[in-house]
Amino acid sequence: MCRHLARIGGPIAAGDVTARGAHSLARQAHAPRFMRGTGTLNVDGYGVAWGGGDGWRSYRRAMPPWADPSGETVLGAITAPAVMAVVRGATTGMPLSESACAPFISDGWAFSHNGYATGWPGSLEPLAAEIPLADLMTLEASVDSAVLWAWLRHRLRSDEDPAALLPELVARVAEAAPGSRMNLLLSDGTHILATAWGHSLAWWRDGGEIVVASEPTDDAPGWQWLPDGHLLIARPDRVETIAIPSTASPPP
Repeated sequence: MCRHLARIGGPIAAGDVTARGAHSLARQAHAPRFMRGTGTLNVDGYGVAWGGGDGWRSYRRAMPPWADPSGETVLGAITAPAVMAVVRGATTGMPLSESACAPFISDGWAFSHNGYATGWPGSLEPLAAEIPLADLMTLEASVDSAVLWAWLRHRLRSDEDPAALLPELVARVAEAAPGSRMNLLLSDGTHILATAWGHSLAWWRDGGEIVVASEPTDDAPGWQWLPDGHLLIARPDRVETIAIPSTASPPP
């Protein structure tokens, strides 16, 4: 499992995004309040991506944020209007490495997957068959999230609508692999798209700032939950929610 967060607004230190709030992402790594499914710890790695109009850059480590002696120094020196951050709880049998930690970045996008695909790797073979061979041969890690990202990135390169691609991806995996948890997070630095499918997801907006997170990072008023089985399209000035069409249902 994982906990993830994306934020767009005025420039902010990348490290502040993981540490901000009484229930910050760093705290959620060891004491989440709304974790579903098995496991409560997300200490197998973390990553932070930051960007804007010139694309994304990232910092990833195969350890929890508080165990990284360089993270606070590096991330505290970086400011950006858009940040995505993730703490990772590795699925049993999947590698513990920096390359397996989200966010995955490419082509102006940052991506994270909170959850898992049941029946891995066989359940994702139909999706993998649609990914160019060169992309499969250069996956960052042998994990379900990297395959989901490779499929999504390939379709995004064809200028397909991400608001249509995320529900398609969730529905296809949910129908082929019942019980999968598919909370996806995608951003191009100007807006955030996210799905709630088998995990919690909340959002908060104030003025020119929007935050989308696995769970609220504090007890401030204004946090709203995204209903399970829905897509969120969020910008600093507006938020839209859409039901994900699927013959499957999110796991409890």
